[in-house]
Amino acid sequence: MIKIAIGIFVIVIAFLLGIIIGKYKERSLNLKKLKEARKDAVKRSRAVLNGQLSEQLAPFLPDFPADPTEIQFIGKPVDYIAFNGASQGTIKDISFIEIKTGSSTLSPVEKTLKDVIEKKKIRYIEYRVDFGKK
Repeated sequence: MIKIAIGIFVIVIAFLLGIIIGKYKERSLNLKKLKEARKDAVKRSRAVLNGQLSEQLAPFLPDFPADPTEIQFIGKPVDYIAFNGASQGTIKDISFIEIKTGSSTLSPVEKTLKDVIEKKKIRYIEYRVDFGKK
């Protein structure tokens, strides 16, 4: 009878130790995952901030493809539209400019915009609003 009680006691102790060790390992793994997630979040945040800074500074770099006085910041789905020649009074052409840094690539919407522009599927629409006349 005592042997059975000791056996049950050992099993219960082993079971409880297993639970404690398992919870410790789970907590340790969760802390490691949390630390990695925070590191990744900081890395992504820096990449976004660097991209935004690059978008704002790019027009003033020497190799920028347009005159900074002739561009308009749009942001989405393209960063800038350049009205080339506008500062001289006559627009010669229009450029859509997307700023990228590092190994970043065009988003799906940016890719379709590029495709539409390259296929010259562009329209000019004059839309008039007149609230005063009946």
